[in-house]
Amino acid sequence: MSGPLPPGLRRNMVTICAMTATIMQALDTTIANVALPYMQGTLSASQDQINWVLTSYIVAAAIMTAPVGWIANRYGRKRIFIICSAGFTIASVLCGLAQDINQMVLFRLLQGVFGAALVPLSQTVMLDSYTLQERAKAMAIWGMGVMMGPIMGPSLGAWLTETYSWHWVFFVNLPFGALTVLGLIAFMDETKKDLTLRFDFFGFAALAVAIGSLQLALDRGEQLGWLESNEIVGEFIVSAVGFYYFFAHSFTTARPFIQFALFKDRNFVTGCIFMTVMGLVLYSTMALASPYLQNVIGYPIITAGMLLASRGLGTFLAMMMVGRLMRYFEARTLIISGLALTAGSLFQMTGWTEMTQVPEIVTVSVFQGFGFGLVFVPLSTVSFLTLPNHLRTDGTSMLTLLRNVASSIGISIVIAQLTQGTRRTYAILSEHINPFNHALEMPDVRGIINLSTDAGRAMADKMVAVQAQIIAFSQDYQLVMLFILVSIPLAIMIGSTKAALRKQTAGPEHAVME
Repeated sequence: MSGPLPPGLRRNMVTICAMTATIMQALDTTIANVALPYMQGTLSASQDQINWVLTSYIVAAAIMTAPVGWIANRYGRKRIFIICSAGFTIASVLCGLAQDINQMVLFRLLQGVFGAALVPLSQTVMLDSYTLQERAKAMAIWGMGVMMGPIMGPSLGAWLTETYSWHWVFFVNLPFGALTVLGLIAFMDETKKDLTLRFDFFGFAALAVAIGSLQLALDRGEQLGWLESNEIVGEFIVSAVGFYYFFAHSFTTARPFIQFALFKDRNFVTGCIFMTVMGLVLYSTMALASPYLQNVIGYPIITAGMLLASRGLGTFLAMMMVGRLMRYFEARTLIISGLALTAGSLFQMTGWTEMTQVPEIVTVSVFQGFGFGLVFVPLSTVSFLTLPNHLRTDGTSMLTLLRNVASSIGISIVIAQLTQGTRRTYAILSEHINPFNHALEMPDVRGIINLSTDAGRAMADKMVAVQAQIIAFSQDYQLVMLFILVSIPLAIMIGSTKAALRKQTAGPEHAVME
């Protein structure tokens, strides 16, 4: 853009369009999960087939995130934003109209292809629409969509599925998508097109194969037994080869697919590191929260969704405040505070049991969401504080790609740890359930758990299974907590945001800010 959009209706409308696009894409990463059993019955699909509804979207979005920067620079940001918003909306409607599993997977692929550009483009538009001093406020507004989408997705998906049908999980995008397209056409300015850009087909192909194979392995590893499966081993090998050829080609060609000038900016590199941390922590804790509330404590899906929404409330509160807080505190101070708060909430969750009450769940979830909010907005601001304008779209694409890959890795790690931890703990605990354990011979215990009866053995087995799950969940929460604590010292890499703002504000280009 030639300059920031003037305050008023025009900029506000572009902001709304960027937000609706972000929320649509962020919601669709999680909203379909709870509807899978209903889709499976309607589409007459097997368990393995229905999982491709999620896998196809994740893989397509991951592959197509990488070239967003090049496409927007080559053909114009407004044109690509409109095409992707319209394509995503149409693909969403087609998903809702799918008659069999093959159609559903095809339309989810299309949804992922078009949806990949929505988040990075919306972030770039927000960065360009606001001056440097307003950047924190802009990132707080944008961050609400990115953070609230995955958190609220399961709740909204559960409500739509229970109240109407699984088709509405996709149809809900239609009005928002239509408004986004119309708003972008009417209010957004086009950027300059660089017709001299040439596409690095080999670099893109190598990166696409690497990321696609990695995402497939991470998504299907749990159900196929990880390295016990030839498919997963093959996918890891293909991914490693793809990354090797990508880097070998990129470092030896004159015009690589990824602009490595991005990584000369220390603030952007730091942003990449902590965005990876955020992607891993946000999605892994979310993947653990829903099964804990439903399988361990026994809440119905609607109740579990409402409790999960409390984390979104904490994030919303933090993002309402963080723009003002950045006027008085350094970004690194807020990031460290947010990570510490998140680690503290995870420490509390390591002590949860099947008897944990709603007030504690809500309180801890709100504090955890507040911690996420304290990290995300300063991080998004810092990442682009000193990055040249012409690299901004490539930068947003890279951050989105890292967050998505990290989220897949995080989910895979915690679910694998949960499954193996539950089996291992169950085996250890069940060794103590035998006729020679005097604790089981106590009158009060024997009245409930009598190992000489089928009912007593079933009761003992159920109790051991629940306790094994609780311990495995606790170990997962400890693992994520330790990961956060280890990452906190890296915040010293973040430079002084106040000094950078003063320097840029005093610079000669301030008159034509971004």
